[in-house]
Amino acid sequence: MTLFDLLESSAPLFIGTCTLLGLMVGSFLNVVIHRLPKMMELGWRSQCAELRGEAPVESEPYNLLVPRSACPQCQHAIRAWENIPVISYLLLRGKCSGCHTAISSRYPIIETFSGLLCGFAAFHFGFGLTALAALILIWALIALTAIDFDTQLLPDDITLPLLWAGLLFNLYGAFTSLHDAFLGAVFGYLALWSVFWLFKLVTGKEGMGYGDFKLLAALGAWLGWQLLPLIIILSSLVGAIIGIALIIAVKRGREIPIPFGPYLAGGGLIALFWGQTLTQSYLQLLAP
Repeated sequence: MTLFDLLESSAPLFIGTCTLLGLMVGSFLNVVIHRLPKMMELGWRSQCAELRGEAPVESEPYNLLVPRSACPQCQHAIRAWENIPVISYLLLRGKCSGCHTAISSRYPIIETFSGLLCGFAAFHFGFGLTALAALILIWALIALTAIDFDTQLLPDDITLPLLWAGLLFNLYGAFTSLHDAFLGAVFGYLALWSVFWLFKLVTGKEGMGYGDFKLLAALGAWLGWQLLPLIIILSSLVGAIIGIALIIAVKRGREIPIPFGPYLAGGGLIALFWGQTLTQSYLQLLAP
């Protein structure tokens, strides 16, 4: 019996394997969240220097693989046993083994969240292409959420491949037909693009970034155009509640922009698991 046969025949084993995989990928997502914006900034600086006719600035290689992960405070190189998802954080009591500086709780939170969502996806969809697709979508949305919170950026390096991946998976009907996925990508982009320009014409201000258009287009490519209204409603509702709470609870100024990407991602995750059920329930309520 092959490994695939074993995973297909045992639901608990498949769920456990996906949970473990989610924990490990969650650890890598922490690297993506931290490094990708810096890589983008380095790229912008290089492009600006090139446009000014200046020689490119020599620098050490910096990408998702090099340099080796280290404590930002004391530059202590992270050893293998210190990089075990969640467990290492608990063993180290949330502190660097070199300088004892506190380690951000975000790292185990993202690892745990990734593991739990991947395990639930395995339980919800079962063994097959749909579960694999769901894992990839989950990982991308987690990374985009954290990056947008930190920088108010939704990198093209994630949103555009995510859009194409959604179309490719739906070529084989992972979540919807290719026809509905294509329309989802088109309508998803145009929906927020239209809101952006309408808001700008009325107020003279930009209410959101182009990354939000691309993210909703990607979600449309994954889940189909039929779920776009649900995703927009859910993300707007959650965004409004959290935005008002931030203004009241922590006295966040209304002039400080609130990233919309995390709420789109949250709406997309809800639609991924319960979109069809919620849509059908809503239509039944409207039925005479």
